[in-house]
Amino acid sequence: MMSGIVAYSHLVMKERLALAGKVVNMVTRRNPLFDTATTLGKILGFLGVSAICGVLVAGLLVPAAAVSGSAASGSIQFFDTLPAELQVNPPSQATTILAADGSQIASIYSENRTRVSLDQMSPFIKDAIVSVEDSRFYEHGGIDATGIMRAIVSTARGQKQGASTITQQYVNNVINESLVSQNKGADVKLNGVNKGVGDKLREMKLSIALEKKFSKQQILEGYLNIVFFNKDAYGIEAASRLFFSTSAKDLTLPQAALLAGVVNSPSYYDPVTNPDHAKQRRDLVLGLMLDQGKIKKADYDAAIATPVTTKVTQPRQGCPYSATAAYFCDYVLHLLYNNPAYGATIDDRVNRVSRVA
Repeated sequence: MMSGIVAYSHLVMKERLALAGKVVNMVTRRNPLFDTATTLGKILGFLGVSAICGVLVAGLLVPAAAVSGSAASGSIQFFDTLPAELQVNPPSQATTILAADGSQIASIYSENRTRVSLDQMSPFIKDAIVSVEDSRFYEHGGIDATGIMRAIVSTARGQKQGASTITQQYVNNVINESLVSQNKGADVKLNGVNKGVGDKLREMKLSIALEKKFSKQQILEGYLNIVFFNKDAYGIEAASRLFFSTSAKDLTLPQAALLAGVVNSPSYYDPVTNPDHAKQRRDLVLGLMLDQGKIKKADYDAAIATPVTTKVTQPRQGCPYSATAAYFCDYVLHLLYNNPAYGATIDDRVNRVSRVA
């Protein structure tokens, strides 16, 4: 039956399965202290003193003994109790079922992602994402005090402005990816939805720790491989192939600026469903790149004049796209989903098969 066709996936070896199943070594439960009035006072004291003094970074980094004032000292002591360990595992990719000749039968995933190294990405996307998401990325140590102060002023004026650095966004994505891989999607924290002040402070501390462990290039590569671009496209390679039918390495300046702009609000700036919004955001990114010296005026003018056009390639996910091998594909999935080696419950197995590290 179906001789000559074999199933292949990264899950074949139990050892690799075990590695893929490891979870990040961090505290994922909310600290009960976060819900107390005393803790809230400490948090507000910490943020208030830091903002007034204009030395937030110092407040995050120096020992409590080096700061005068009981409020500042207590706040920093509280900050010191937050977890600072973040195990960064590669984000999930698809399980691929191959025929004996190496041709692909089917791809099974919950997140459409293909990880690529930084040198496999266009220089334009690296410059564009830094320009729009974190212009001081190469200057700060994970937390941008200047950006936080600017956001505080904007908020006071009734204007919405984020202050999360690329490192902070990366940390948030790593934490959420870990939760989803453990079938704990209900615990995912999202800005503006269910992320509290305590979660934000924890994110800050983890960002500082991450900057000490990894280079800027490693953090940028990780960020561009994990971030969401809408329509099940996770990471710059999947987004490039989805919206432009090209690789991340071959993105043009207008394409890179557009994708960099999508990250802020993937649905609102989707170039397929909202091309006008996408163009406005793209042109903003191009302007920032020009202002920050990443591109020349002639390149800016040419990119601005380029209309927003997409060449969508829909990913082929699941057994229905496996043509004559659809029944065999279903058979392979049946074996995987009913094998306790891949998880204690059917939900665990489905999650594991569709999320290979």
